[in-house]
Amino acid sequence: MDRKSTTITIIFMLLSITTGLMSHDLLIGGLALFTALMCSYFSSEGKRISYIYGLINYLLIGLISFKNHLYGLFFFGMIVCPIIQIQGYISWGKNLDENKNVKVREFTLRNSIIITISCILGSLIISYLLTLIPDQRIAFMDASSNTINLCAVILGILRFKECWWIWLINNTIDLSIWLITFISKGEGSFMMLLVSISYLVINFYGIIKWNKEAKKNMNS
Repeated sequence: MDRKSTTITIIFMLLSITTGLMSHDLLIGGLALFTALMCSYFSSEGKRISYIYGLINYLLIGLISFKNHLYGLFFFGMIVCPIIQIQGYISWGKNLDENKNVKVREFTLRNSIIITISCILGSLIISYLLTLIPDQRIAFMDASSNTINLCAVILGILRFKECWWIWLINNTIDLSIWLITFISKGEGSFMMLLVSISYLVINFYGIIKWNKEAKKNMNS
């Protein structure tokens, strides 16, 4: 780990511990915030260690979501994501440049249309299924978050720079979900609200970083 990454890791750790202690949610919430920050940062840098932090983070999000009756996020975090994170770690390992950063690429208008239609249809179908669960909360937002996130994760594994734009939409929805849950005093919602804000902020860095990498790869 270089000096920059080490410094950022220490800052993220101190921030997570401080907010965890202040909110009396150090073990689950503090760890969720730390792994979210680390996953998002290393993803933006194109480092495959992000998938290890992502695996831990999704499991924690799944646990917190279950406690707040957000079953779409629960199933996504506990069942779907562990498989995807492992696949992503393996896939990125096969597509690294000389600096051990993932090789970024970009896709066409046809890809964009397919992704958009898939997200809309997936959100509607999953939303309907979630409404069949008696105590499910904000079903459509829960379903949309999972569908859009899944599309972004897959595009991230395939190294498409557009994954960050889709994550931007997903992170906005996630922020809304946890804001609503925080207002209704849901368990662990304060730390998840901070996680969502952190993802959103680093998301913009990821967009800028991957755009530069994609142009570099096209010119090389």
